[in-house]
Amino acid sequence: MEKEKSAGQLLKEKLCTSKKHSGLKLSADEIRTCFDFCEDYKVFLNDAKTEREAVIKAITLAEKCGFTEFKSGMTLKEGDKIYFNNRGKAVILAVIGSEPIEKGVHLAAAHIDSPRLDLKQNPLYEDSEVALFKTHYYGGIKKYQWGTIPLALHGIVVKKDGTKVSVNIGEDENDPVFCVSDLLPHLANEQMKRTPGELLKGEELNIIVGSMPFKDDEVSEKVKLNIMSILNEKYGMIEEDFLSAELEAVPAFKAKDVGLDRSMVGSYGHDDRVCAYTALKAILDCKNVKKTSVTVLTDKEETGSDGNTGLCSDYLSHFFYDLAECFGADGRKVIAHTECLSADVNAAFDPTFPDVMDKRNCAFMNYGVCVTKFTGARGKSGTSDASAEFVGRVRSLLDGSSVIWQTGELGKVDAGGGGTVAAYLANMNMDVIDVGVPVVSMHAPFEIVAKTDVYMTYKAFYVFFQE
Repeated sequence: MEKEKSAGQLLKEKLCTSKKHSGLKLSADEIRTCFDFCEDYKVFLNDAKTEREAVIKAITLAEKCGFTEFKSGMTLKEGDKIYFNNRGKAVILAVIGSEPIEKGVHLAAAHIDSPRLDLKQNPLYEDSEVALFKTHYYGGIKKYQWGTIPLALHGIVVKKDGTKVSVNIGEDENDPVFCVSDLLPHLANEQMKRTPGELLKGEELNIIVGSMPFKDDEVSEKVKLNIMSILNEKYGMIEEDFLSAELEAVPAFKAKDVGLDRSMVGSYGHDDRVCAYTALKAILDCKNVKKTSVTVLTDKEETGSDGNTGLCSDYLSHFFYDLAECFGADGRKVIAHTECLSADVNAAFDPTFPDVMDKRNCAFMNYGVCVTKFTGARGKSGTSDASAEFVGRVRSLLDGSSVIWQTGELGKVDAGGGGTVAAYLANMNMDVIDVGVPVVSMHAPFEIVAKTDVYMTYKAFYVFFQE
């Protein structure tokens, strides 16, 4: 017989917080649902390794679900599904609700850019009969992690006549891949005296792209010429076309299950495509919403959200003004009454590196979607710090919808920290809080997330939209 609980045990259950692993909370069928959900997520990761590819994928999925392109001044009604494509590098999707839009919208905002190596404007050169690309890293990376891993080349080339050519080399099994070289340990005595941040310096992140010469004794830089000949044959490129190209080197490997229990997904780009996908899937699955629901997938978060496709731009507020105008409403009032889940990842506790975390206040894998009241660095620099009232709103919503969730912060107070797009959204005068997936090895070429956390993040966005 089950032992009767003591008065102290009952009081503790009533008054004290108790965190529990989702594997102990969920049934076998519920865990299978989480695992199945991540199969499509892995496809998204493989198909959308850059912000441009993520926009294409999002619009393709949206159009299959009945979304149409938004035009300023168009007639809209309850149930309509629309999207706005901002320069091919950011996208907004909306489902029109039954309530007047003056009451605000429910917004989820994620970013679709990830750390990578961008090619410089004049990247191709030959040195000692090896052809290489010069790169400029994008976002916060540990440079040494990008040496000696297979890389794929993604992006576009815009020619002088305006012709646009898409590039994707290294993803197909029959494609070649590229690589940043590193010194062998036998000759690395001086290199190993460098600080960790300079084990590979920025100007040493040079990508090897060829070693065979063009067969003509009358020309110099034969290997470089051979590479240009291949690019010209495949893409019609001349060297000057690099000036108007956006070419990004990203890890060439695919998303894979991690662990004997297959409970995790390892991949490039979880930050922040794991929140982008869950927020996207939630808006695609919306039905009969009361408040108009919006997902924005934005660019440039990893470099500060500046630029016309980042959330420091006015493109999101302009969308709200145009949307409000369709209903004869005041866009400022719509924004002021909007509630937003800033869909971004947080750091998961890593038992190998426990010293940077406060275990009482950090996020853990398999404990559900992470709600982060504030981010920032040290003295909360650069954070929006959600109000207690809005935290209470979100807490009530998630608990009332059987969403497994936890709170977290980005490391110990003086350990560092980081920011998200939440601050820029809060500056627009809306209530905002960070909600997302805990990640191990964030910003590495291969990051890890738990499948149950991914699904609970989707569920959080879905119930927020459907409320």
